Amino acid sequence: MTKGRKTTFDDRVEIVQYCIAHDHNYAETAAKFGVSYQQARSYTVKYEAGGIDALQDRRGRSKPVEEMSELEKLRAENRILRAEKKRAEMEASFLKKLNEIERRWD
Repeated sequence: MTKGRKTTFDDRVEIVQYCIAHDHNYAETAAKFGVSYQQARSYTVKYEAGGIDALQDRRGRSKPVEEMSELEKLRAENRILRAEKKRAEMEASFLKKLNEIERRWD
C-alpha cells in the first residue's frame, strides 16, 4: 500500500483524467502518480459527482454568506459575538492586573 502525498489542484485533475482514460484502474493510477489507491478513487468519484470544482481543496474555509441558511448565519454571528465578548473580558482582566501592578510600584 502506497502512502499518499500532497497534491495540487492540477495534480488531482491530471490523476482523474488518467484514471478515467484507463477504465477506472485505480491501482495503476495510484502507482503512476505516487498516491494511494483511496486517493485516486476519491478524486475520481468526487469529479464524477461534482465536476472539476469538486476537486478543489476547501478545508479550513467557511461557506460564503450567500450560501448559508438562516440558522448557519445566526450561528456564525453567535460565534463572532462570543469571541468579541471573550476578548473584552480578557482586556478588562489585563487592565485590572496592570492597575494592580502599578499600585504596587507606587
